[in-house]
Amino acid sequence: MAISKGLYAAPQGLDLIDNTVPEIEIEIEDPESVSIGIGGLEIDLLPANDSAEEFDENLAEYMDENALDALGSELVSDFEKDQRDRKEWVQTYVDGLKLLGLKYEERTEPWLGACGVFHPMLTESVVRFQAEGIMETFPAAGPVKTQIIGKDTPEKEEAALRVQADMNYQLTDVMTEYRPEHEKMLWSLPIAGSAFKKVYYDPSKGRQMAVFIGAEDIVVPYGAKDIESAERVTHVMRKTENELIRLQQAEFYRDIELGEPSVELDDIEQQKAKEDGMSAIQDDRYRMLEMHVDLDLKGYEDKDKKGEMTGIALPYVVTVEKGTGKILAIRRNWYEGDRLHMKRQHFVHYQYIPGFGFYGYGLIHLIGGYAKSATMIIRQLVDAGTLSNLPGGLKSRGLRIKGDDTPIQPGEFRDVDVPSGSIRDNILPLPYKEPSQVLFALFQNIVQEGRAFASSGDLNVSDMSANAPVGTTLALLERTLKVMGAVQSRMHFTMKQEFKLLKTIIADYTPEEYEYEPEEGTARAKKADYDNVTVIPVSDPNASTMAQKVVQYQAVLQLAQTAPQLYNMPLLHRQMIEVLGIKNANKLIPTEEDETPIDPVSENQQALINKPIKAFMEQNHQAHIQVHMLAMQDPKIAQLMAQNPQAQMIQASMMAHINEHLGFEYRRQIQEAMGLPLPTEDQNKTVSPELANQIAQMAAQAAQQMFQKNTAEAQQQAAQQQMQDPVVQMQQQELQIKQGELQLKQQKMQIDAASKADQLRIEESRIESQKEIAAMQVAATAAATKDKLERQQELEGLRIGADIAKSKAMMNRPRTPGRN
Repeated sequence: MAISKGLYAAPQGLDLIDNTVPEIEIEIEDPESVSIGIGGLEIDLLPANDSAEEFDENLAEYMDENALDALGSELVSDFEKDQRDRKEWVQTYVDGLKLLGLKYEERTEPWLGACGVFHPMLTESVVRFQAEGIMETFPAAGPVKTQIIGKDTPEKEEAALRVQADMNYQLTDVMTEYRPEHEKMLWSLPIAGSAFKKVYYDPSKGRQMAVFIGAEDIVVPYGAKDIESAERVTHVMRKTENELIRLQQAEFYRDIELGEPSVELDDIEQQKAKEDGMSAIQDDRYRMLEMHVDLDLKGYEDKDKKGEMTGIALPYVVTVEKGTGKILAIRRNWYEGDRLHMKRQHFVHYQYIPGFGFYGYGLIHLIGGYAKSATMIIRQLVDAGTLSNLPGGLKSRGLRIKGDDTPIQPGEFRDVDVPSGSIRDNILPLPYKEPSQVLFALFQNIVQEGRAFASSGDLNVSDMSANAPVGTTLALLERTLKVMGAVQSRMHFTMKQEFKLLKTIIADYTPEEYEYEPEEGTARAKKADYDNVTVIPVSDPNASTMAQKVVQYQAVLQLAQTAPQLYNMPLLHRQMIEVLGIKNANKLIPTEEDETPIDPVSENQQALINKPIKAFMEQNHQAHIQVHMLAMQDPKIAQLMAQNPQAQMIQASMMAHINEHLGFEYRRQIQEAMGLPLPTEDQNKTVSPELANQIAQMAAQAAQQMFQKNTAEAQQQAAQQQMQDPVVQMQQQELQIKQGELQLKQQKMQIDAASKADQLRIEESRIESQKEIAAMQVAATAAATKDKLERQQELEGLRIGADIAKSKAMMNRPRTPGRN
């Protein structure tokens, strides 16, 4: 309706106003929205649809009913087309369900009461897979463990422990439906080849949910490769009238009349009900189609930066009632504030064996033919045995047997009326054969091949030697469990995606504080904890069974015995205990990470009982090394340790601990020489190459200085040690004795030399004296001789004088005559 004329009389003087002023046009096209156009200006009296509701609200409440009906009819038509495209897959699934043999088949062909047994090959494989899968993926402590994102710090380690404890608490105690739903998934996955989990937040319960969805209830278009990129994913839901009303009252669905639910059961539902022993005649629940689809809704179009429509279809979740085609809800399926409008994922797809298309291959595809053949043959064998033991035949018309309407009991003889001849002549049994041995051998071959293909056959332990190396045993296990290991690895990957979805919901809706007191850290960092870690399953994708894990650890233990110094033995044994499922492994075998700084004597005590010990940077490493070395050199301790079978292991552990102290002491001395602390192991990951080179140069200089210092100290210490060596001391004493003897000899020689010198001097003195005496004697002799000569001369002179005098006298005396 357009109003172009005034409602009241024009005021006087209005005709004097310039007529070029544009008219005011009021156009009402929708009572929900009124706009006024003045020339080129448009004024909205009510906001547009895209701003009238909050982000998470039901957009169907704001859309035109005719548009909703047209959209609902189109979506239902697309769903029915998708159903037709997978008709052959559905038929294969139904036929496979019949081979499970969960219900005994009452057969009337070829006769009433014929064998209706099913060979349990298929069911056996499914049960075994479910049992192994639940033990591997959902242990008693919980299915979740954590990994730290980015740099590893003590705070993040505590946060990881809190997240792991909280997630396991949620999955084991709060989400009571999780384990039953997970076991249903493990039952359905090997049968159909595909199974789904839907992860979402349930406002009626106020918490996250993770429910199992059978492959028959997830419908995708032909050509879809995976659930993430499929243009349309339809989840077929069934809700009772009461559940529907509750959701309508909670304003999750539109409050509209839907009438009575349509009675509709597909082939898979009917076959499942038959296997469960139920009579599926009709289903009085509403059939809801929750379709995750990309749409370009009018009024909610995608716009570029200029505000122009791009025509890009955005992801929505549309809920349609199948019978009436009525749309109950339309909600945006991207995160608020995401400008790229990336589709949120609510489903995870588990696959047994990936196939050519969207759905995976299950056991009904892989060994369904084997199971069907084995069932046919075992029925033939049983029927042949029945006919052979209780054969039928022909008898004469006149032959009468008393009580012929009941079978003959053991030890019973009955009266027979024979018309003529013998009884043998009146009865002709049909020639039924015993069960064929060839057929039985064929049956065994088919069963063996089917079980081997399904990886459900048991390993023949009798063929393995008890003394076989662990590597040989591991190789046999790997060969036997390779297929199952690949299936477990795929399941591990999908569970990781499921836990990521659960983690996101828990982090978004969780309160600020924990509902219980965590073991580590404070209870007020819950949301921040989830930002620092990622959650993964506890299952090991590299080992599908406990036996395989145990053999792997045994192989590592054998290697560790050859070089124990290279392995963290406490951690290795703890992991082995955890694999075996023993509780409180951290208390049974503490590791170095559990240790706190203690004194060196306590460390020696721990080492002697083969408990882990750890050195810390802040300890006095020289004192610790000294205490440890003295304990190892103590003769009493060495004597007692010589009788300990673990002496070598204890000694290796102690030496490794001493080397750890030695490394810390070396680092401390280098830091003192450099004048600055070295980066830690975590800091090294963020150090730039330029800074690393500078640190290396400074460390080289510091190492050179320390080398020279330590070399001098080592030489001095070596000299001191040599002095303290008993052999060296004996040698030194002998040397001292020899030196003393030499000194004595030298002194004696000196004394002897001095004595000889004295003797020489005395002799020289004596000789001199003798010479002097001789000289004196000579002189005296000469003097005496001279005196003698002089006296003699004097006497001779006197004599001569006397003689002369006498002669003179005589001459002077007169001569007497007569004498001559």
